[in-house]
Amino acid sequence: MNNFAFSAGQAFWVPVLICTAGCSSPTAQPTPAPPVSHESHTNSTPAKKAGTTVSLLHEAAAKPSLPLEGGDWQTMFDGKTLTGWRMTEFAGAGEVQCEAGLIVLNTGSPFTGINWTNDFPKMNFEVALDAMRVTGSDFFCGLTVPAGDSFCSLIVGGWGGSLLGISSLDRMDASENETTKYMNFEQGKWYRLRLRITEKRIEVWVDAEKLVNVDTSEKKLSLRPGDIELSKPFGIAAWQTTSALRGIKMRRVDGPAGPLK
Repeated sequence: MNNFAFSAGQAFWVPVLICTAGCSSPTAQPTPAPPVSHESHTNSTPAKKAGTTVSLLHEAAAKPSLPLEGGDWQTMFDGKTLTGWRMTEFAGAGEVQCEAGLIVLNTGSPFTGINWTNDFPKMNFEVALDAMRVTGSDFFCGLTVPAGDSFCSLIVGGWGGSLLGISSLDRMDASENETTKYMNFEQGKWYRLRLRITEKRIEVWVDAEKLVNVDTSEKKLSLRPGDIELSKPFGIAAWQTTSALRGIKMRRVDGPAGPLK
């Protein structure tokens, strides 16, 4: 399955940002996404979360997060409000909710996402967050970040649910370059994700395991063409999947965390 396939000539769904239990609403609402003639999508009315889903979210919120290595981490989500974030203007986006102190990206057609609205470094930084697939079978975290004068995305759970990789390296996306990995991402389970971008390296950890450690000194970094570009400069998106996020943090770093293998 291609994670970036689109259909034309369909209706648009206006993004909605909602706060429910455990979260306060931000002061400003995002501007509705304008029609884009060449990439239209159909989206039925977003389904209200069933009691079982709400229960899953509350149970997940109660589970402890793994400790972060090192210091100087800056919090990007306080667990109480959506301040500092706006809904990404994806056509066909689902609702963005704050439930039990978690950010919930409800299933879109195909994307739902959020953008960071404050300043963010272009290079020499590390991002960490917990992400969980609630429903669906595709990527539950598409983390788009700056990389110098360009951008790239860490895709987690793509291509039917098991792909992890960086998109794109030398115009080869996450399914076809040297960062491509496959693993079983369980529904309803938290994964601690860490992405470190330095001048000649990209490093990625899932929980405590380093899965990506690639030299980028002679590679061209870019985003896969399409709607994912709306996630720039810093955004998190899900594809036809409901995902939950928490513990979003960043810090500045001086270089890679370890040697190149």
